[in-house]
Amino acid sequence: MDERDIAELIEAGIPEASASVTRPRGPDDDDHFAATVVSPAFEGETVVAQHEMVYDALGEHMTTDIHAIELTTRTPDQVED
Repeated sequence: MDERDIAELIEAGIPEASASVTRPRGPDDDDHFAATVVSPAFEGETVVAQHEMVYDALGEHMTTDIHAIELTTRTPDQVED
């Protein structure tokens, strides 16, 4: 699974989401990822609930293809221009 696949899963699973995914440990680490996800669906939700939404979007991949993912979640109004 690559960064693009993960971003597509997140964007498909969370309304109006924009996801940016990287490999923070370098290109040779196949199962550790970092994602920044922006969505209005996060409005009014706790950080824990926001992260659960991302985990739900990733589904079974969290147990089969992704060992760890570092998440940063924001609403559109929290994004700096």
